[in-house]
Amino acid sequence: MFNAEELTARLTRLAQDRSLAGVSACIMGPEGMLYDFSFGFIDSDKSVAPNHDTMFGIASMSKSITALCLCLLAIDGKLSLDDPVVRFFPRFRIPGIPREAVTVRHLCMHTAGIPTMEPLEWSIAMNTPGRDSDEDRKLRETAPNAMDSIDQIIEYIASCPYPANGMPGQNLSYSNEGYAILSYIADQAAGMSLEAFMHERVFAPLGMTRSILDNGHLAAYALSGGNMTSLFTFEDGVHHCDDAWSVLPPFRGCAMVKSTSKDMATYYRMLAGYGMHEGRQVIPRQAVEMLVGNEHPLRTLQTMCMGINKRAFMGHILCDHSGGLHGVSTKGGLILGEGIGLSVLSNQSDGDMDPLLFAMYNAVLGLPPDQSHEWFKEVSYPFTDFDMLTGSYVSHEGIPSTFTLTLQDGIPVGRHNDMEIRLVYCGGTRFRTIQDDGSLYSRIEFLLFNGKAWGVRCGTRIYHRTED
Repeated sequence: MFNAEELTARLTRLAQDRSLAGVSACIMGPEGMLYDFSFGFIDSDKSVAPNHDTMFGIASMSKSITALCLCLLAIDGKLSLDDPVVRFFPRFRIPGIPREAVTVRHLCMHTAGIPTMEPLEWSIAMNTPGRDSDEDRKLRETAPNAMDSIDQIIEYIASCPYPANGMPGQNLSYSNEGYAILSYIADQAAGMSLEAFMHERVFAPLGMTRSILDNGHLAAYALSGGNMTSLFTFEDGVHHCDDAWSVLPPFRGCAMVKSTSKDMATYYRMLAGYGMHEGRQVIPRQAVEMLVGNEHPLRTLQTMCMGINKRAFMGHILCDHSGGLHGVSTKGGLILGEGIGLSVLSNQSDGDMDPLLFAMYNAVLGLPPDQSHEWFKEVSYPFTDFDMLTGSYVSHEGIPSTFTLTLQDGIPVGRHNDMEIRLVYCGGTRFRTIQDDGSLYSRIEFLLFNGKAWGVRCGTRIYHRTED
């Protein structure tokens, strides 16, 4: 058993260093709760602390639950993961890709070829009351419609002016739009709403009584009995509080689950036990294998399965995923085959939860508290063909974002929007990008064809080369 006091001290220090408003974390093992941690506050008066029953948004941690629902529907015979998307949406197409080539599986694995695009950010800006930042106003000015229906997303993808990311199955590029479509495929296949199916087949069997798929927060607040956090941003040394929960109608299973650290650790523990919960097989093992198990390769480099990542780490298999929205920063994970589930939820925008989750992994695995989890590792030999990589690349997810690589006196220098970053070579065409203070900024990988990079994957999004 790990030293809980040492872990609490480390998590507290990490939360303080990041000026987080509130944090709730939990570790569940085969026999029950192994650890629970609370920090900070959940209200504007800063007088109420969170606990493991406090409801938070979990944002994109929702995706693996939605993907699990698709796996369950496949086992039920209601669909096949290899069904073409046009079976459910006849008007669906990605320009330049044969209509029947994109499958449900491709959407689940972010490999459909859908380029980074604006609809999620448009939907938030157009449908969320009480949000009026400069960015929100710019997004509302460019939105072609309210982006409040799946048909509008399907139509925008079909007419999208940005190039596809290759043929389906070739390249990973994270797509919120893909998971919006999956939400409505689940509706059709299940013969009921995804909300109802998720509750009936996942939340209820696992005893996740404080979890709900809720677009907005009113139903979640009612379920919480008042034990639900407000939302915080941190600017100029001050915490700002509001209850302007993101509303994005078509993106239900993409990012709209509200839950607790205990419930989410319970969910991940179930995956870690291949569907087992408190001694019973409540989710078919086959569904977990389809989601994150043997159907997906295991490498030391992190790979995307279905709505969740997977990597080999010091003799263990770690699977995790993060989430972020206004007032939501989260990370959850599991140790596959060992029955351990972990979650860490924060009520603050733009918080990096990786160090907190990695500290929890280290404690459970008996490793030093500062054991590195970096999967892009620096190599001892140089990269010599930067002429293939230099140029500018753009992503259109929300306000356009750019990455530029130049050579200055033979040294590669990156710039992400207005931030200059240093590159550390990690083999192949992979690099870590480093900020001035020496901390990790991102992981990038250049994608080449015929001796020239056509794109660069920044994190999990592909940025396409702009015209030289």
